[in-house]
Amino acid sequence: MSCLIEMNGDVVIKSAYVGRFAPSPTGLLHMGSLMAAVASYLDARVAGGRWLLRIEDLDPPREFSGASNSFIETLLRFGFEWDGEIVWQSQRGARYQQVLDSLLERGLAYPCSCTRKMLQAAGRRGVDGLVYSGLCRSGVSSCASQLAYRLKVPDEVIAVVDRVQQVTAHNLCCDVGDFILRRADQLWAYQLAVVVDDADAGVTDVVRGADLLDSTPRQVYLQQVLGFSTVRYLHIPVITNMRGEKLSKQTCAPALRDGQEVEQLWFALSLLYQNPPLSLRRASLAELWCWAIDAWDVAKFPQKRSVAVTIDDNFEFKFQL
Repeated sequence: MSCLIEMNGDVVIKSAYVGRFAPSPTGLLHMGSLMAAVASYLDARVAGGRWLLRIEDLDPPREFSGASNSFIETLLRFGFEWDGEIVWQSQRGARYQQVLDSLLERGLAYPCSCTRKMLQAAGRRGVDGLVYSGLCRSGVSSCASQLAYRLKVPDEVIAVVDRVQQVTAHNLCCDVGDFILRRADQLWAYQLAVVVDDADAGVTDVVRGADLLDSTPRQVYLQQVLGFSTVRYLHIPVITNMRGEKLSKQTCAPALRDGQEVEQLWFALSLLYQNPPLSLRRASLAELWCWAIDAWDVAKFPQKRSVAVTIDDNFEFKFQL
């Protein structure tokens, strides 16, 4: 994009800002994915910062064959330019183990042999699923064959000031409980992986959907425990159907269409409250990106976690008022 690059073709880097886009390959990219990518990309580029790409391929049983390569091809078609090499979480297991070992040595994490049935019997609803009762804090059964690992959390409030959603505060002990770092099936938990990867990459700013807002106090606490810098957060409203369900792979959100990149980028900008002129629906991709760079304004976002939209047969998205 000519509005972003110097004569030698390198993206201009003017600040210490480091952002990222980190999709999970559990299906093809859809409009919600594009919105998160566009928001994180524009926020980084407007700040003169770097924008990284990470593939969060931590859960092979749920992964969609070919999705990772499809992600990369789709992002290239839309004109995204990331800095550095792509990071694959599936290649980072040794680093996650190193961090888990350090937490165990410090007495901040512990093994857990609780089954799903035990968790349901002892737990109660919290902000993001069942609150763990702490059953295994004092030790696990010697005959347990599969162990998960949990982080001990304090009986104190962790508050996060978001650039759009303002303050989100959780008492981790009451609202979440000791949370999983590695699952009993030996797969790494999202909370650990994302915190370690962001810190190792020097990420300063995370821009993502507000469906992840309730994960943020846990991530901030883990950053504190590990001595990492606290990231600055911006959670954008996610789009939902009329039933209030997030448009996602699980709710059969339609995949992005080849050959319609300009129109889909225009709709993404509209759903991000940037109000692109109607005339830009027929512009070139470079022209639309240049307009978006000049116009990007976080202050236009409403302080809400979700907004309902409709999608017609022509793949046109409209806010449901």
